[in-house]
Amino acid sequence: MKRPLLVLKFGTASITKPSGEPDVAIIDEIARQAAILHKKYRIIIVSSGAVGAGKHFVQNYEGTISQRKAAAAIGNPLLLKMYDQAFQKYNINVAQSLLERQHFANRQQFLQLKETYDELWKSNIIPIANENDVVSNRELKFSDNDELATLIAGGFGAQVLMLCTASGGLLNKEGQLVNQVEKIDEEILGMVSKSKTALGLGGMASKLTFTHLANKMGIKVIIFGMKVVDGILNAINEKAGTTFLPQDANLSAKNKWIASGAISVGSVTIDAGASKALLNRKSLLAVGITSFDGEFESGELVEILDETKQILAVGKAKISSQILQENLKVQNLIFIHADDIVLI
Repeated sequence: MKRPLLVLKFGTASITKPSGEPDVAIIDEIARQAAILHKKYRIIIVSSGAVGAGKHFVQNYEGTISQRKAAAAIGNPLLLKMYDQAFQKYNINVAQSLLERQHFANRQQFLQLKETYDELWKSNIIPIANENDVVSNRELKFSDNDELATLIAGGFGAQVLMLCTASGGLLNKEGQLVNQVEKIDEEILGMVSKSKTALGLGGMASKLTFTHLANKMGIKVIIFGMKVVDGILNAINEKAGTTFLPQDANLSAKNKWIASGAISVGSVTIDAGASKALLNRKSLLAVGITSFDGEFESGELVEILDETKQILAVGKAKISSQILQENLKVQNLIFIHADDIVLI
């Protein structure tokens, strides 16, 4: 029987010094605690920090997109070397995995990725994943590894997703740690500060967005910090951080992949009639689409938004965006079949 899957995500601010350089002491602690959990879990580590590790080598660094890409190119091998040296103390090897959205939007590419990870786990190797910032088509300022960690956790069927943050968990308005959250509602969202750290690209609002998605797929999410002793070990035992309880979900592996692709290659906005049809488990017809964004091919994932621009579902397109544009008013043309739609 396969060991359960644990996804550990570390943002830039949680593993770097104030200067932006990776903190070797923190990475050593990650390795020490992950090595203990490695006996029980298959582990994927999603780690930011490549830009911080490499930016000091870029002349006249000002943080432009091209400079950030260059910094990531320099910093990725440096960051991996730090993880490798830390894990070698426990006779554990690591592997680098630079990912792009297309690896999740396309089912065949995703299955190839999953096969690769399975091979790594067979050899007790821990993959260190990060977005492929060097060639990513989307600007880095919109990139967020909370998103990547959630895509991996959902698509690969993780039991637990752990998101490290500088705050150590969700804090209420009095600054006190919230130990457990049964459901993310308006009260919980009202606790969130809109500010971001100077180093990181994502804040608590981002974490709650993806935590909500992961919970709906039946994944327990823990937001924790590394400033306390045994931060990872105590958090996974619910003695530290904030635990967000999973909801009952009975999704197939394919539908978990579809649901995890909520951050996808495009989106369509649908009218009230189409929204009602989807809620009744019907297919989405082209005639019910009022507008769409992005370019996508047949077989790729798209978000389905209702009239208020809220995500209603995610689905696998049967036709490309170009064909959709030419046939928006065509009656009875199925854009996404009911079997390929997952309500969010």
